[in-house]
Amino acid sequence: MNTPPSLKDGPIYLDYNATTPVDPAVVETMLPYLSLHFGNPSSSHRYGHRAHEAIDSARLQVANLLGCAPDEIIFTSGGSESDTLAIRGIALARKEQGNNIITQVTEHPAVLNTCRALERLHGFRVTYLPVDEYGRVNVADVEAAAGDSTVLITIMHANNETGTLQPLREIAEIAHRHGALLHSDAAQSAGKIPTLVNDLGVDLLTIAGHKLYAPKGIGALYVRRGLQLEPVIYGGGQESGRRAGTENVAYIVASGTACALAHEQLPESLSRLRHLRDDLQRHLEQELPGRIHLNGHESQRLPNTLNVSVEGVIGEEVLAALPEIASSTGSACHEGNTDPSPVLMAMGRQREAALGALRLTLGRWSTEEEVEQAARLLARSIDALSRKR
Repeated sequence: MNTPPSLKDGPIYLDYNATTPVDPAVVETMLPYLSLHFGNPSSSHRYGHRAHEAIDSARLQVANLLGCAPDEIIFTSGGSESDTLAIRGIALARKEQGNNIITQVTEHPAVLNTCRALERLHGFRVTYLPVDEYGRVNVADVEAAAGDSTVLITIMHANNETGTLQPLREIAEIAHRHGALLHSDAAQSAGKIPTLVNDLGVDLLTIAGHKLYAPKGIGALYVRRGLQLEPVIYGGGQESGRRAGTENVAYIVASGTACALAHEQLPESLSRLRHLRDDLQRHLEQELPGRIHLNGHESQRLPNTLNVSVEGVIGEEVLAALPEIASSTGSACHEGNTDPSPVLMAMGRQREAALGALRLTLGRWSTEEEVEQAARLLARSIDALSRKR
């Protein structure tokens, strides 16, 4: 694997859940569609045919990663648009069947704010379920909330801050028993762990290209064959009439290549990242005995994600004093906010513990040497800040 030039001389990158560098192999495949193959995919001439064929090929590559049919993949501008299209699209298309949506309090803002808009603008009733100390929704709570008026349950596959995985299969069974559909935001899980739509039981599933080593500005939504959606963008008939606008061919090609690479590398990548993550946690516990506390589930979490609270310090201050490491304290959607993470607070963490959190996420170019060095640097920064307090 060729290392992106941007990573060669910069700080140790431990923020792969915020965004991934674009894989050089992905860049190579997309470049011809920014220059040579410039045609409009809807045009009937040779230039258009070449672009249309590239989209078809990319759609198949995305479908292979998710274990579905190519015609069940809709390309969007990213994860947030995919979430909006899924939730708003299903809610408005099925409004005559019911007005209840079920979600959880630790969802991505794209999900929570779409739900709030449906409440405000369209009179939907949204149930926001709590999570336990590990960040998992209780299946019994889903069962209690579901009823004949429920049209959609939307629960993310993996949390972007803690990596905690949700019991989607059991939730899908509840949804379908009540005649509802299940949507899952899998932006953080797709490509890191098996994310096969039939195994998960989902009806709609969101992925985001920039979490998969493709550029920002491209995403996809799996929509089970036969479902009707109200479009989020109106216009021509692109993407089966569900998402209008001339297709972003180069970025669609990039997302297809990224999904193909993720599919090919998945077994080896999963094992390698889990090993690096556990090594990072072990090194930190050795350097800072008794001061490291895991946030999230011990085993039911992403293989690349380590979220820990450190006693006696504020996470933002630790990272600000450490330019040798590029990381974060939580979701990039909330970075710069001095309030504690809403996700950790929802899990019952005390305010001080939540403020002391560090989210350290690994990826394709993370190494053993970086893990060891990062642990030493973090420990040194934490010790220095502790002495000042």
